[in-house]
Amino acid sequence: MTPAGVLDGLWILVSRPRAQAASLSAAILAEGGQPLAFPLIDIEPPAHSDELKAAMDELDGAALAIFVSGNAVSYALDYILGRRGWPPSLAAATVGEQSAAALRARGLPGVIVPQGRFDSEALLALPELSDERVAGRTVLVFRGDGGRELMVDTLRARGARVVPVTCYRRVPPADGAPLCRALAQGRLHALTVTSSEAVRNLCHLPGLDCLDALRALPVFAPHARIAEQARAAGFSCVIETDPADAGLMKGLVAYFSSSLRNLC
Repeated sequence: MTPAGVLDGLWILVSRPRAQAASLSAAILAEGGQPLAFPLIDIEPPAHSDELKAAMDELDGAALAIFVSGNAVSYALDYILGRRGWPPSLAAATVGEQSAAALRARGLPGVIVPQGRFDSEALLALPELSDERVAGRTVLVFRGDGGRELMVDTLRARGARVVPVTCYRRVPPADGAPLCRALAQGRLHALTVTSSEAVRNLCHLPGLDCLDALRALPVFAPHARIAEQARAAGFSCVIETDPADAGLMKGLVAYFSSSLRNLC
């Protein structure tokens, strides 16, 4: 049990997409804090469904289907399972336990997921994605538009026939002025960022004339790559936490209940 009320009087930016923000917001409220919901990336359906439609014809001959995120699970399977069944012999893989749980909830058995570290590098290190297992075989990669090409490029280098499937698109916010107003009103004390893209979007927000002041706030990031991006963007107090919402909350509670806050 964490101490009750550690975040009393504190406003914490929750920058996850709207559909993924509820869990972290509830956890902040449970600690007495106030979540300030401001998605630095929002998720929308793709502009067209051509790739998803074509992917349905690839399923029966594929050796592996990789879902790069929980959004990929939701958008891809909403489309596919509404039109056909999932092939019983087609293995599914993903980068994190929350996404793996979502795949299992849709009825996909034997999901491949790394343990301990939840990112593309950890998934690619598993034996199921080795050269010997994927060379000459078809691998579907369900993902959003843009983003890192590491998964696709690495599997192709290992000899796989890779079929990238765009199943959602990421949309940046249009106006940073609400963040500046919240800061000026004393309603912003810390930031949580859950992707490198979110950090980049924050730094390029139209109407954000308080970026220097935001850079002085503590930033909590659940992965080393995201923390590095925040530091490179000029944020002076970046706290790398354990993964997922639980890791962010652990970091927030530890920081605000101890002398760690004096580091910023």
